[in-house]
Amino acid sequence: MGACVLREPIEGLTDSKKLTPKKREALAPIIHEKAFCGLGWVSAAELDKIGLSAALRKACREAVKQVQAAHAEFNGIIIDGTINFLSDTPLGKYVTVKPKADLLVPEVSAASIIAKVARDHYMIELAERFPNYGFEKHVGYGTALHREALEKYGPCEEHRQSFRPVAELAQNISAGRNGEGAAVRYLEAHGHKIIARNWKTKWCEIDIVSQIGNDFYFTEVKYRHDGSGLDAITPKKLEQMRFAAELYLQDHPGAGAQLAAVAVSGDDYKVSDFLVLE
Repeated sequence: MGACVLREPIEGLTDSKKLTPKKREALAPIIHEKAFCGLGWVSAAELDKIGLSAALRKACREAVKQVQAAHAEFNGIIIDGTINFLSDTPLGKYVTVKPKADLLVPEVSAASIIAKVARDHYMIELAERFPNYGFEKHVGYGTALHREALEKYGPCEEHRQSFRPVAELAQNISAGRNGEGAAVRYLEAHGHKIIARNWKTKWCEIDIVSQIGNDFYFTEVKYRHDGSGLDAITPKKLEQMRFAAELYLQDHPGAGAQLAAVAVSGDDYKVSDFLVLE
């Protein structure tokens, strides 16, 4: 969250969402030069712990504190929206809440711009630390690209675990892992030696690779809370499994290959079906 006290007028200030990234990037250093600025941050982990409302209050308080530390003079505080985030502080009585203030009040516009630019820069840093998620492209918003990365790789430590889509995904991942564990126990009980779990290359992956004698089994695990998950084994999925098996067997000449699927269902993660596909 940003806070600003302008020392002199700045041309082009408006709601940060109405500016192009290029224009925001051009304005941000000018604002830092011609205004007293503060930025309040709350980590994803802390937000999960204290909740969104408390996190916004903390970020607002920190941003204003930085402006005060710069000895900026001001006789009032305008907060964009309808909530006085400083209501429980000595500054609360000086606050005016104003919807669309980031569009209507230059100081609030400036604060929205530096906050947005700082956030975008942080997303670029996250992209370097976690390159699989495309943070530099979706900058943390719930785009299709972001959802696809979450579904493929699961949430990282910078994702808000309390955010409903992430929480649901984490629950699904947990269910999938429990389902995979049930499949492993089933295969072992039926004479399989587990060779690998979640074997993957940059081209393909297989949930479980197991072996009986000279035959390798390449097994896809499908969990459904209700009903069978084997409906998800489409012709395209079967083709992907076949490719993965052929690639794996390049290092095991002469071995046989069996493509298989295990369906796991229910809250108790019971194997409801095992099928050799080919």
